[in-house]
Amino acid sequence: MKTVTRFPHAVREIPDMGIVLKDGCRLSARVWLPEGAEAHPVPAVLEFLPYRKRDGTTVRDALTHPYLAGHGYACLRVDMRGNGDSDGLMEDEYTAQELADACEVIAWIAAQPWCSGSVGMMGISWGGFNSLQVAALQPPALKAIVTLCSTVDRFADDIHYKGGCLLNENLGWGATMWAYSSRPPDPALRPDWREVWLERLEAEPFLPALWLRHQRRDAYWRHGSVCEDFSAIKAAVLAVGGWGDSYKNAVPQLVQHLAAPTKGIVGPWVHKYPHFAVPKPRIGFLQETLRWWGRWLKGEENGAEGDPGYRVYLMDGVRPASWYDHRPGRWVALDGWPAKEVSTQHLPLGPGGALGKGGHFDVTLASPQHCGSAGGEFCAMWLGPEMPGDQRADDALSACFDSGPMPATDLLGAPVLRLKLKSDKPLAQVAVRLNHLHPDGASTRITWGVLNLAHRHSHADPVPLKPGEEVEVTVPLDHIAYRLPEGHRLRVAVSSAYWPMLWPSPETATLTLTGGALDLPVLEGGEVTAFPEAEGATPLKARAIREAAHVRRTEIDQRTGTVSLVIEDDFGASENLEHGLVTGSVARERWDIHPDDPLSAKGWAHWTEELGRGDWVVRTEARCAMWSDKENFHLRAELEAWEGDRMILSRSVEESIPRDHL
Repeated sequence: MKTVTRFPHAVREIPDMGIVLKDGCRLSARVWLPEGAEAHPVPAVLEFLPYRKRDGTTVRDALTHPYLAGHGYACLRVDMRGNGDSDGLMEDEYTAQELADACEVIAWIAAQPWCSGSVGMMGISWGGFNSLQVAALQPPALKAIVTLCSTVDRFADDIHYKGGCLLNENLGWGATMWAYSSRPPDPALRPDWREVWLERLEAEPFLPALWLRHQRRDAYWRHGSVCEDFSAIKAAVLAVGGWGDSYKNAVPQLVQHLAAPTKGIVGPWVHKYPHFAVPKPRIGFLQETLRWWGRWLKGEENGAEGDPGYRVYLMDGVRPASWYDHRPGRWVALDGWPAKEVSTQHLPLGPGGALGKGGHFDVTLASPQHCGSAGGEFCAMWLGPEMPGDQRADDALSACFDSGPMPATDLLGAPVLRLKLKSDKPLAQVAVRLNHLHPDGASTRITWGVLNLAHRHSHADPVPLKPGEEVEVTVPLDHIAYRLPEGHRLRVAVSSAYWPMLWPSPETATLTLTGGALDLPVLEGGEVTAFPEAEGATPLKARAIREAAHVRRTEIDQRTGTVSLVIEDDFGASENLEHGLVTGSVARERWDIHPDDPLSAKGWAHWTEELGRGDWVVRTEARCAMWSDKENFHLRAELEAWEGDRMILSRSVEESIPRDHL
């Protein structure tokens, strides 16, 4: 990434600008203003997050917001209610209160003397979600958004219930938020930091339990799912995603369904902004946003509305690896989505594990519960060995259907697998992986999808299977852009378990597969395109105190047979040289299961968060665990707060929640 130090406008930073809402709640904003904005008002760009502007997002903020401000935009990084240096308490993600606060903040910004009255909203992940959700509420001053790594469906395409199956990320990310929200404000900005901290610690919700009380796509999940009414979004939308991320599907859906001006970009990246993301190649993302803001916030006739509707990075097929620094491939530009250059190739499943040759078959499938160990992390973001590795071990525990050697084939879109099957249990799940088979047998996961078979007709009204009755089900796989090399083969791998990605069904089900076909989206053509070089402002000045280290290993207890995934992410510790705050964190997870017993499943997480400056040192220890029996999920969480070497608070939460067709 090229560092830019000279801009058209000098920039003034305000570390703590107060925004007082109508109920008296003061939100803390970090603001970058172009010099002279009070005399010559400028458009504003808002990023509205719970992730703490003072320490949590400072590294990426340093690269992004001064750059935009230097090009003539007021940029505001606002801590949401109950987080960072703001007042109040947080109850959940994407609440009506959160969205109402954002609308009020937008109106406040538009009324400031340094603002022209036009406001944009941007963000990745949480900030990408709420940008879409706020746009659907149509605050008058909001003219455009840039949403990255987001979703249009909070139930089926987030960290909770993919395909109606319970993702273990429901616990994993809930544990992360249990830790993130446990940290106090910075005493340098809030003399009442200790009082605020204790109040938050006492009130902090344990979100996995809340999310687990909604195992169907009910009103709770419909709230904030913009797919309920795409027409509500009137602001111009630039949507960005990554093939290495968990959120692969929102960009094509937004391009397809929004009537507002919309463009989509999907690169090879994990859950990061594209100007500093990996795997490379990175792009000049900030230059793209300047075109977007210039067109829709300033009214510049810069031609942004004429850019291709959907630009995707077509990745070359490569050998499996748990991490990539770079993915070879090329950028392809399409008018929109669906694209006229993409057609559907129909490949039937057949006897003898054939893909592409149909016929009757009868395949019995009862995957051991640890099948899925090569699946990688649901949402790769920590820059450790988180991507899916060689699939051969999981393939051996699955029903596999292989094509013959194929011509070079460019896949672009969402493959769909249709299956005929029977189950001997009323509750069961299927996981489907589309893999790239190399000549030597190595197996690279291209894309995947899962389905809770009780949700085969509806995520809102699940219906158990009738044991022994044949049913037809449809399993959509995630969108992808991938080139299969000439002479290589495709594999469809079907399993009845996918741990530790999914929580298992209460009983081991034996499935009998009797028919099916894969619909494969194939690209022919498309214009080759390119992006400018990645640029950013001057990186944050910081001093490393402890270097980061990431561990991901599988353990097998030779006495009990239990298989465990152990994750240890030490994010290191550093001192911010601008204001002296020292921050550090360590995350640990463990996922245990016995291959023969779905009720042996257990998830455990422990986060340590550290803050300090001089003699002031605090930390929190956040632990949680989950297990189940046939009827209930069980959760336990503990939270400790330490001031120096003295524990000042200890809290514990225990809940049992009935299983609902899971």
